[in-house]
Amino acid sequence: MNVTGALPRERLLEHGPAALSDEDLLAVILGTGSAGHSVFDLSRELLNLVNARALDLRIEDLKPLRGLGPKKSASILAAFEFMRRRIRPDGSKISTPQDLVPLLHPYSIARQEHFLCISLNGAHEVISTRVISVGLVDRTHVHPREVFADVLTERAVAVILAHNHPSGSLEPSSQDYEVTKQLVAAGKILGIKVLDHV
Repeated sequence: MNVTGALPRERLLEHGPAALSDEDLLAVILGTGSAGHSVFDLSRELLNLVNARALDLRIEDLKPLRGLGPKKSASILAAFEFMRRRIRPDGSKISTPQDLVPLLHPYSIARQEHFLCISLNGAHEVISTRVISVGLVDRTHVHPREVFADVLTERAVAVILAHNHPSGSLEPSSQDYEVTKQLVAAGKILGIKVLDHV
């Protein structure tokens, strides 16, 4: 919670949104708390959820949060969907590795490792970007079945795989190489090309 005495909304109006912490920004979106559950308690719980799920929030994720009713849940989901469409628009074309940045940036701050699959059509346009699994701080487990199930339904012709390292290390681990090898082999059998694993 802010220790200066000014409420997050007041500080936002005076200094701009960049002056607020993530927790305070969520408090502004939430507006108020509920009986026995302050807006800061709620924003702290929501922040933990966002750190785990990034932009892939669903109504099922919000239901366990105490003090978060249908109205606030709808506002949160609408705000996050609007943001997701702006920074991760489906249909964008992947021509260079730099084109992946808007899709992957939301997960760069996640405190747990997220394994992602970006489905592409024949023109290398993004069909969808989905979280396949969320693991611990330093690892996540993924199976070819989980990666390619939706990819086949979407009739994608290629995928790009990605995962973050909460530790900040940019070096792939031996497990990363093994998972990539396994998924490339599975993709060949299914006729789906694994273009990259970043």
